[in-house]
Amino acid sequence: MIKRRTFLGMSSLLAVPLISRANDYPRMPINLVTPLAAGDAADRAARLIGQELSKLLGVAVTVMNRPGAGGSLGTQAVIRAPKDGYTLLYAQNSPLTIRRVIDPEAANYDPLTDLTPLALTTRSPSVLVVHKDAPFKTIKEMVDLARQRSGGINIGNAGPGSVGEISVQLMNAAVGAPLNSVNYKGAAPAVTDLLGGYIDAVILALGAVSAHIRSGSLRALAISSPFPDFPAIPTLRKLGYNADLLGVWFGFFMPAGVPGHVIDTLLPALEQAARSPAISAQLLPSGMTQEWGSRQALAEEIATEYRSIKELLGPTSKNGK
Repeated sequence: MIKRRTFLGMSSLLAVPLISRANDYPRMPINLVTPLAAGDAADRAARLIGQELSKLLGVAVTVMNRPGAGGSLGTQAVIRAPKDGYTLLYAQNSPLTIRRVIDPEAANYDPLTDLTPLALTTRSPSVLVVHKDAPFKTIKEMVDLARQRSGGINIGNAGPGSVGEISVQLMNAAVGAPLNSVNYKGAAPAVTDLLGGYIDAVILALGAVSAHIRSGSLRALAISSPFPDFPAIPTLRKLGYNADLLGVWFGFFMPAGVPGHVIDTLLPALEQAARSPAISAQLLPSGMTQEWGSRQALAEEIATEYRSIKELLGPTSKNGK
């Protein structure tokens, strides 16, 4: 017969593995959702970081592409995901700030309360480029031509809610010239039309046009922030304008309500993965740079950018544009 004291002792020992397993995160594969199309520079960045994270955590990290509605569909999928730490979001600023201003019906969420911001990990400057044979060679010449030409200058972007669309608005506010934003369904068709001479300029993430800049088929007139591989491209402020192009940043998120011990386990591994020198060497040719911004820094970036865009555009809706 087992004495009561002995039985209680055995019960407590048997409970230890159960408690350990309850806190043993991760125990199964992690889904990394990105609201980006497969194959672009940002998608490659997600896969690179995911691969490093998988090595560090010892479980598979599977990238799942959920593009659509300017990134809102993938973002909402993560918001609705189980709050267990097995669904991550790697998203750019568009669905987290811009889309919430220009299309609040589709982007009806708040990333600071509906998601758990984890870290800002990657940046890509946006760049204004023109055809190598464009009739203007500087921003000043482009602005002067816009004022002289009936209909102004047409500047393409990757679609509604993209940094290119907002950058044209920022430029208009600074220079007061008729610069028209033309929305495309992605960066590729915008570049195709620019190369074909059907549009005057485009503002896109650097990775979408860096190969064309290197080949000389496109010329860069301005960039949102200095970039190591293209030190000669000036910012608008360096050229004397009271504005900057809006760049692209990327961060990691979880659904709101994920247990604290899961976040505490994930964050050190995520930082090590995102800072990996092997990743840096592959990001630079794609027009991206590594960065590590804390949870607070990411939250502040979202709040500040959202407020600035809302002040620039005012409260709008998809039907009110």
